[in-house]
Parts: sequence; structure tokens; C-alpha cells
Amino acid sequence: MPQPQEEHVDVLIVGAGLSGIGAACHLQAKCPGRSYLIFEGRERSGGTWDLFRYPGVRSDSDMYTLGYRFRPWTQAKSIADGPAILDYLRETAAQHGVNEKTRFNHRVVRAAWSTADACWTVDAEHGPNRLPVRVRCNFLFLCSGYYRYDAGYTPPFKGTADYTGRIVHPQHWPDGLDVSGQRVVVIGSGATAMTLVPALAKTAAHVTLLQRSPTYVVARPAEDPIANRLRRVLPARLAYGLTRWKNVLLAMFFFRLARRRPERVKRLIVGGVRHAMGPGYDVATHFTPRYNPWDQRVCLVPDGDLFAALKSGRAEMVTDHIDTFTPRGIRLQSGKELEADLVVTATGLELEVLGGVQIEVDGRRVEPASTFNYKGMMFSDVPNLASSFGYTNASWTLKSDLTCAYVCRLLNHMHKHGWAQCTPRNDDPTLAPEPWLDFSSGYVTRAVGKFPKQGARTPWRVHQNYARDLLSLRFGAVDDGVMVFSNPLPKGRTA
Repeated sequence: MPQPQEEHVDVLIVGAGLSGIGAACHLQAKCPGRSYLIFEGRERSGGTWDLFRYPGVRSDSDMYTLGYRFRPWTQAKSIADGPAILDYLRETAAQHGVNEKTRFNHRVVRAAWSTADACWTVDAEHGPNRLPVRVRCNFLFLCSGYYRYDAGYTPPFKGTADYTGRIVHPQHWPDGLDVSGQRVVVIGSGATAMTLVPALAKTAAHVTLLQRSPTYVVARPAEDPIANRLRRVLPARLAYGLTRWKNVLLAMFFFRLARRRPERVKRLIVGGVRHAMGPGYDVATHFTPRYNPWDQRVCLVPDGDLFAALKSGRAEMVTDHIDTFTPRGIRLQSGKELEADLVVTATGLELEVLGGVQIEVDGRRVEPASTFNYKGMMFSDVPNLASSFGYTNASWTLKSDLTCAYVCRLLNHMHKHGWAQCTPRNDDPTLAPEPWLDFSSGYVTRAVGKFPKQGARTPWRVHQNYARDLLSLRFGAVDDGVMVFSNPLPKGRTA
């Protein structure tokens, strides 16, 4: 077997998607003396927005918060489709020279920290033949997201072997799949299902959205009229910043109101659906969840496209449990059978901890579930490693940007004071572990036990609050008494 080739960089970024490209841009701007590489497991950049190719794919966050803080979004549509988001990411990477620092088809499988050497030894596999590649770095920044790219989640439905039609998971949508004239059943109740139905209904003979239980659904205009007006009269960066803060504050207000007055917010959301669908539609069955708003993520439908598809008759909503697949479709527990030429299982994601990378510290295997999460990005007793993880109640990029900025502050602090190692240490034996994510969505509850824990107090608390994180991560002390700095730098070396 060929021997791994070793090289050394100051920072290794894992993943060339939304977070990884942002991390590279932050490093270049704020730590210009640091060398870095990006290892991307796939053959192209873009992450989620390159992987997802299903009809109608779009963001469920507005682009003024999903976009980077340092690069204004200038298109008219606030709720953008997947190709537009992918173009934005790749244009950002090209403008900042990130592509030249990216190694594609490099999948990281293992990272081992040595305190004696004050660096990580990272093992990766390159290409279809999985050729070994090894790189050493002083800091490891995991930006590969939170779910498996190679497999989505599909429940073990009974009778699928008897079904004579086609079953497709949206995460692996086949190129050239034509649904014209077909009867389609989309199983699911999340953002992917809500996106697919109106897109498929344009050409399919009929589309049925089959959900086991309802989800909160809110309609918003695809274009933000305030943002578009501001952009006409103000410089792009100023208009973008004002719109970004407008949307951040509105989202924070809505989330806080949902937590404090859940019944009021529930009436507001369900009332909006009732107004959109008109009298006579069974909103109580199809759009009134059993849980409170923001116990799971609220689905956003731009310009009410889902409601329009349902009202047109080209799509329908069915709320029931699946009994079994049949040769012609799906039989429900109510006894009704849905005939289908194509079944789309928009049934969720498979979460993956730390991008599936095996972590070792001084020869000891690190089990993520045994660690505490520090400031939403680092892990107790794991040196010189950060992971980008976005908000569950707002745009991913809001937290990703803050994480990248903090990592840069941390690296600069270490360089200034001559330290090679930074390690979050929990010295409080009374700190009780709590689940990292306070979310009842199925994809979270299935895997949250494998993730790091959080504590009840800062900095071990994961705050789903942009304003609070902004104060802590951009302006709070780096040397906070919990982060332990050690391993004095050899003369002439950077952290």
C-alpha cells in the first residue's frame, strides 16, 4: 500500500460547503499569516447546496441571514432556490481564492492530537481508490455539517418489496427523473416535503403529501420589499446589514414569543393557514400540530406556493399512518389506499457526529457523547479543535460566521501570547449533562444521544440566540478561565 504523504499547515478545514468556505474567507481576512487547506470529501464544493438536486430545492431561511456577513446578497429573491445559493457560494470561493486551497475527493477519517508535538495528525482517503493522505496541522476546524451525505433516513416500511413503482429519497434524486403524468406520493412533513409538493405538482398528474402528523407552516413573500427598497437607495453593504439585522430581530422576537406564549403563536400560525386555504379546508387535521411552535423547526413556504398547489387540486394533503406498501401504492391504517407511480421518502436525515471523523487525544479515543460542548463549537478536553454548527431556530450561517470569527480571535490570542495549545476544561463536578439540542424533531431525537452534551451554565450552554452569541463570541474574553492555554510556542512558530 502506498505510504501517506505528509505536509503541514497551520489550520486544516474539513468541508467546502457553506461553513468551510466561510471559514477560509475569515482566516484569510483576520489571520493572514496562517497557512490553511480545505479537505472536501466530494468532487465539488457547495456541500448541501451541491448535494441536494430535487425539484424546487431552496432555503427555508432568508438569504440576508443565510448569506455571509462579509458578502452582501444582492438578488431580488430573499428566499432563494438551490442553484442560486450554490452560485453565491462558489462565487464567494472564487473571489477569495479559496478553490486554490481546496483538495477535493479527500475524505477525513481520523485525527490524532499529540500534546508533545502540539499538532494534529489527520488521515484522509483520496479518490475512489481511497489512497491514504496524511497532513499535520496546529488547529483542526470541522465544517462538514451535521448529517451523512451518503445516506438519508428512510424508516423500515413494510411491504416495499411488493411495490411495483419507484421509491426515491430526495437526498439522492436521480438525474433526469421525469414525473410528467405520474401519480406521486411524498412521505414527510418537513421542509423538504413542503418544497417538493408544489414543484412536482407543476407536471405530475397528481401529488399527495402524506404525513404522519402536521407541521407548523408559515407563508412569506419570496422577495423582501423592504430589502429591495433599501438596496435602491443605499450602498449594497449598508442595505444588506440593515436587512440582516431586521430579519435577525424579527426571528428572535418570534422565537421568544413562541416560547413564552405558545398558544398565542399557535393561533397566529394556524389562523394564517386557515386564511390561506379558505373556509371548509380541514386545517385542524392537516396543519395543527400536537406540539408547540418551535419545539420543531417551523416550515416556510415562499409566496404560499404549497397552499396554492393544494387549492388548485393538483396536490392534496393526507394525514394518516402507513400500514404497508402494496403493489400499486400505499395502504394506510385507515384502510385507504394511495395509488402511486412514484413514492418520494422525504423522511429526514441521518445525523453524523463531527462529520464521522474518529478523534484521538494523546492516544485516547474521544467519544463525543462524553464531552461537554464549549460555546457551541469546541469540546471539553479536546485541544485545538472547533466545529461549525448553526442554529436550529434561525439561519445556519449566523452562528457559522460567529464561530469562524471566534476561531480567528482564538488563533490570534494564542499567537500574541505564545501558546501552541488551547483546551476547554470543565473543572466543575456539579455540571450536569443535558442534550445538546433541545428539539423534538425525529432526525434529532434519533441521534442526539451520540452528540456532545451541554451544561446549564455558560460557556457550556448552547444558546440559540444570535444577539447573546454575538456579545460572547465577538466581544467576550477569549481567556475566560475555562479555556486553558498551554504548550509554549517554539521560537518562530505560529499557533
